[in-house]
Amino acid sequence: MQDIFEIKWIELLDVTIRAIISLITLFLMTKLLGKKQVSQLSLFDYVIGISIGNFAAEMTINLESQYLNGILAVVIFGLVAYLVSILTMKSIALRRYFMGTPTVLIQKGKLLEKNLKKVKFDMNDLLQECRGNGYFDLNEIEYGIMEANGKLSILPKAEYKPLTPKDMNLKVDKSVIVANVVIDGNIMEKNLKNMNKTEEWLKKELKVKGYKNIDELLLVTLDGNDKIVAYKRNLKEPINDVLE
Repeated sequence: MQDIFEIKWIELLDVTIRAIISLITLFLMTKLLGKKQVSQLSLFDYVIGISIGNFAAEMTINLESQYLNGILAVVIFGLVAYLVSILTMKSIALRRYFMGTPTVLIQKGKLLEKNLKKVKFDMNDLLQECRGNGYFDLNEIEYGIMEANGKLSILPKAEYKPLTPKDMNLKVDKSVIVANVVIDGNIMEKNLKNMNKTEEWLKKELKVKGYKNIDELLLVTLDGNDKIVAYKRNLKEPINDVLE
């Protein structure tokens, strides 16, 4: 009974150090692989991600193994994934093999049962994906394509496409980029520079709008037409987080 409450501080310190090392290693490998690994998982990326996570957990908890064993495994898998990503950018055949290819599930409004079975999709799965894309009626869909990362892309029939200003012959202003130039009272110098503006210019424009103290601003945005929108801090207002 006494062993249960006996704290082994050396082991706790060892686990802490291992956890920090594994976290740093995972972060560096993720930086190497890029954002694609995070946002668009293919089957190969999924396998690599699970394996690397397993190695990191083992390296953290298994105190009988040395640090280098887990680090080496994570690095090897990370380098293999990086090498595959380079090769797949240069070879279409390798890209199709490792990353997969899109599969047409709905063609000209008709369901392709053979392709549904190929991607292990039943009707409930398909209907769920269609609803997730905003289509509750399959009759509105012209094409439905499952991408290599498992997401369903939908092309609606012509009569169900949303209207655009071009369809209605409307003249609209060109879209312009919007940058956050103040966040939580702090000036984002890099964003200002990207918009070809200076801190002095921003402060002057804010004073014209009646904002003398930047600290009182929660967010300030600036678009390509030099339009500034400021949001003041509003801490004195009563907070109501319940929708009635």
